[in-house]
Amino acid sequence: MTRRFAQVDVFSSKPVAGNPVAVVVDAEGLSGEQMAAFARWTNLSETTFVLPPTIPEADYRLRIFTPGGELPFAGHPTLGSAHAWLEAGGTPKGERIVQECGVGPVAIRRDGARLAFAAPPLLGSGPVDAATVAEIVAALGLDPGEVVTGEWVVNGPQWLVLVLSSAHRVIEVEPDFAALGEYEVGLIAPYPEGLPGEPEVGYEVRAFAPGLGIAEDPVTGSLNAGIAAWLRGSGQAPESYVAAQGTAIGRAGRVHIVDDGTDIWVGGAATTVIAGTVVL
Repeated sequence: MTRRFAQVDVFSSKPVAGNPVAVVVDAEGLSGEQMAAFARWTNLSETTFVLPPTIPEADYRLRIFTPGGELPFAGHPTLGSAHAWLEAGGTPKGERIVQECGVGPVAIRRDGARLAFAAPPLLGSGPVDAATVAEIVAALGLDPGEVVTGEWVVNGPQWLVLVLSSAHRVIEVEPDFAALGEYEVGLIAPYPEGLPGEPEVGYEVRAFAPGLGIAEDPVTGSLNAGIAAWLRGSGQAPESYVAAQGTAIGRAGRVHIVDDGTDIWVGGAATTVIAGTVVL
């Protein structure tokens, strides 16, 4: 059967500088096995499937697959899929788009030229024990003194986040992916003065998830959402900031965080790079 398809670049206003997501816009009737097989075939960090909603407040339901399995939620697929759904003629029932997915309904708003999703609440958080930090530090080739703190940030994915002392050190890290195993690891460090020419960029972020078939994710909405919830909840970050991600692998992702006092919004640009049909 022929189905509408788009490949959307997310978190960059410049095409092919962000993180691509493959979106099957007409996915009704596909089995989970068919979806998983297509996600393995695209070999992107995530492939999504837009389906009719099963809850009244939702505009559509989204299933999200990595090459290694299904996710209950992920950020850049959420924004890229909303962008593809709108371009395919989707019309929200209300002021905001409401996406149904594994973590429940997720609100998405238009934020100027960007789309932004409301970060889902953390399902788990807390300090990472010293033994686990030491294991991850060794797998990343870091010196223990370069790690400021470690925190579990769970919002679907089980992110283990290490704060490093230097943004430049975040970029330099060369992980041993076999040693990382099943861990989903995020790194973050601040740019005290911002980036040259981009003073609004306050942080550098990287994400590794080899157990999901993603050695390094170019730009990661769920990780940035979780980090923002943690940093804002502990008073460690301003109400709005921009995080850079993908620098180490030649991308230029920019994730815009805004805490409006009720929700933390995670936003970025989205551009359709490939549009057409697939036979599934």
